Amino acid sequence: MSTTTLARDMRTRFYAELDPVLGDHPHAVLVLAVIGSGYLPAPAARRPDQVIDVGIREQALVGVAGGLALAGRRPVVHTFAPFLVERAYEQVKLDLGHQDVGALLVSAGASYDVSSGGRTHQAPADVALMSALPGWTVHVPGHADEVSEVLRREAGGTGRVYVRLSSQHNAAPHPVDGRLHLVRDGGADAPLVVAVGPMLDTVLAATADLPVRVAWTATPHPLDATGLRALAGPAPALAVVEPYLEGTSARAVAAALTDRPSRVLHVGVPVEGAELRRYGTPREHAAAHGLDAAGIRRRIAELLT
Repeated sequence: MSTTTLARDMRTRFYAELDPVLGDHPHAVLVLAVIGSGYLPAPAARRPDQVIDVGIREQALVGVAGGLALAGRRPVVHTFAPFLVERAYEQVKLDLGHQDVGALLVSAGASYDVSSGGRTHQAPADVALMSALPGWTVHVPGHADEVSEVLRREAGGTGRVYVRLSSQHNAAPHPVDGRLHLVRDGGADAPLVVAVGPMLDTVLAATADLPVRVAWTATPHPLDATGLRALAGPAPALAVVEPYLEGTSARAVAAALTDRPSRVLHVGVPVEGAELRRYGTPREHAAAHGLDAAGIRRRIAELLT
């Protein structure tokens, strides 16, 4: 494993961190459904009571996690996003949420990272679905160092947390503290563009010569409403660029700015265009959805005019 790969790849960093994290938190239990098990033979051999592979049974994956949580353990649950969130959504809702127990769910694949696997391996609606359930915090890291920070913090926690890993990443890490951070200033009256997680570098490239301010967060749910109000100003023009279903953050943004006249643009995977009936690469999917630098620039230009 090269230093460069470890530094940049979120999923690789997640696997590398698991053994020391399990050692630091003996009550934590990693629960897998085959995916990822091939990368973790050493932790599984060293800690057989802390690594459980349920086989290709994603509903059971979350059900087992719920039982572990009820028994006082801290489940760390991992598989691809469509299997963890969409396929096992009822279990996430009932076995964790309705039982009011905590778990750390960590997905891979994001919206279309596994585009070669077809639509079965794509989940642009995962953050919207998780945000619809009460009591969840959603982290969307933009760098492998952020993955490490969140994993080490949340493995010892008690809350319900969803962490979304992606192959897309920013060049540098930023604080994963739940807050909205101003990354580039353009004056108090300039429109604000909020980039979520790994979209930051693409947004900065797309708006390099545009008169906008750029802010960033790795925690879209719950959204930092106080920070958004402070940055947006009294009559904001605002764009939110998110690497999943377009408009996922709309309700939270509207609630934060409910008393202010505002123009808000949401840029993400379009609802009507999410069904790309061809394979292609993740980069080609991003371009088709308008989530490359050129597409984002076109959309931000709408806000400016």
